[in-house]
Amino acid sequence: MTHTPVTPIEILLVEDNEPDVILTQEAFEDARIANNLHVTRDGVEAMAYLRRQPPFEHARTPDVVLLDINMPRKGGLEVLEEMKSDPALCHIPVVVLTTSQADEDILKSYQNHASSYIVKPVGFDNFYQAIRAFETYWLSFVRLPPR
Repeated sequence: MTHTPVTPIEILLVEDNEPDVILTQEAFEDARIANNLHVTRDGVEAMAYLRRQPPFEHARTPDVVLLDINMPRKGGLEVLEEMKSDPALCHIPVVVLTTSQADEDILKSYQNHASSYIVKPVGFDNFYQAIRAFETYWLSFVRLPPR
């Protein structure tokens, strides 16, 4: 019997809050699914990454994007709208992961074709469990678009 190696899932985390970045990285390091987590710190950097513009010329297209809303330079809702308007990027699932509980942000996210909207739980353990639940659902059960 031959064993086929598993190709890691490519995840782009767009997050400006350093503690949330660290916690997300730790949660994905413990993941049961092979993954490569890449981080950009704001919306401008995220779009450069997605379009493979300098300094991201060798970036891999992510299988899924975890997107914060409230960021400097370009917010997450702008990134989402830009991604979903771009034929080269519109197929990438985007999960909004944010502290915002505002109905307006939730509605705008879904109007711009977010795949899910998750409010970041308060506290280390709760946040960690939310990332693990994301992993279980998105990386174990969901069939992602082909690369």
